[in-house]
Amino acid sequence: MRLSPLGDAAVYAEFGDQLDLETNQSLQALAVALRVRAIPWIRDVVPALCGIAVHVDPYHPELPASVLERFESLLQEAFKSASKFEGSGRIVEVPVCYDPVFGLDLKEISERTSVPEEEISKRHAKSQHLVLMVGFSPGQPYIGGLDPKLSVPRRATPRTVMPAGSVAIANAQTAVYPYETPGGWSIIGRTPLKVFDPLREPASLFAPGDRVRFIAITREQFEKLQ
Repeated sequence: MRLSPLGDAAVYAEFGDQLDLETNQSLQALAVALRVRAIPWIRDVVPALCGIAVHVDPYHPELPASVLERFESLLQEAFKSASKFEGSGRIVEVPVCYDPVFGLDLKEISERTSVPEEEISKRHAKSQHLVLMVGFSPGQPYIGGLDPKLSVPRRATPRTVMPAGSVAIANAQTAVYPYETPGGWSIIGRTPLKVFDPLREPASLFAPGDRVRFIAITREQFEKLQ
């Protein structure tokens, strides 16, 4: 574990520099164990792929003189109860239309992986998926559990626009784009769901630790849901 400050209002605990699904699941549980302690000077606990960031209120009267030292002791205390929070995330069902009109890169993925286009959606929906972290843009999940046979690298030339709701893959992960943004992942489909809505509670459809079920739908079902 390596501790470091993130500016003057956050600290970060890093537990590795490579994604490991078991480590990430343990981090999700540790983050919950920290949140339930409801420390008054902690504003937010944010798990990442390989670590946890804690955002603090630098003006809170109870803020410790050494946040790094206190954070380290808090982590040691939270470790003792973290195991009971493993697997406590929600199950989020996400309808996805894998029709080629939305799956812009299905043909290219099929050529690279030797998996028939019609089988890509079946393999993707069948896998067990877990939200590893949320970032890049508000509400965008990084989701682990991709079928290894569908693993492709990031695109050599990113798109300037990824349509909102695009379901895309790269390496061992899936992402669902909440807005029209640039992106370098390969698009296999689109969901009609609104991934992020600041007027909704919670605003994000996904949260770290959630288990995700992708459900294949037709274009007609997509249009009705949209």
